[in-house]
Amino acid sequence: MLNQIRFMSPTDIIVALVDIAIVSYLIYKLFTLVRGTRAIQLIRGILVLLVATYAASRLRLYTINWILVNARTMLFVALPVVFQPELRRALEQIGRGRVFASSLAIFDEGDMSRVLEEIARAAEVMSKGKCGALIVVERQTGLTDYVETGVKTDAVVTAELLINLFVPGSPLHDGAVIIKGNRITAAACFLPLTDAADLTVEFGSRHRAALGITESSDALAIVVSEETGAISLANSGRLIRYLDGKTLREMLGTLYKTGHAGSRRRGENRAGQSA
Repeated sequence: MLNQIRFMSPTDIIVALVDIAIVSYLIYKLFTLVRGTRAIQLIRGILVLLVATYAASRLRLYTINWILVNARTMLFVALPVVFQPELRRALEQIGRGRVFASSLAIFDEGDMSRVLEEIARAAEVMSKGKCGALIVVERQTGLTDYVETGVKTDAVVTAELLINLFVPGSPLHDGAVIIKGNRITAAACFLPLTDAADLTVEFGSRHRAALGITESSDALAIVVSEETGAISLANSGRLIRYLDGKTLREMLGTLYKTGHAGSRRRGENRAGQSA
């Protein structure tokens, strides 16, 4: 490549640099489009499949290599279906002229203890008044797809605001509230219901939605039953019921910190390797 550059004119070099810069920026914008969605996990799975295919080829594992190569072929055919929500969102943003807009958000993790306290306090109040509620706390897996189904609020998390959002008869009381960092991102969001067939009839749509969102992501979901006022916490497709305020605070703090500890360690390891 260096030998080719020696025979290029200054104009050709400038054009090549502009070409590289445009491609680099488009790749960067592609990553920003899928960031905050489930597509990140799908991309990681594709990368693992490609690495496994290469390793099987180098190690002469012919049967495994044949299976992986055929699976890779079928995967590329299925990509438009798998990434349909992300592709649709990208085309919508292109049509609205939002592709080149910056959407970076800064969040101080030290403020999360206050956020969890406000959530627990709101759950206690709504439990006493038997006010049904569904609050989802985003962790590592982005929930942008579900945020777009609701009404965006972008408000500071307070117990009073959460209680008002779920007051029966209010415009946003149906659906879920999604919290990202220290902000209420959206309200009245639609979530996927769990496919589990062994649930009791006591579980209403809120409990099924809480299980559904925690099955498809690493989010935490807090449910307040409208019939009994019982507080439940869903995590990894499991529902823990009949919690009091103290237990809810402890579990939220433990689970949220556990979910972020791994990402901080990975970031520190990458920083140490680059240094």
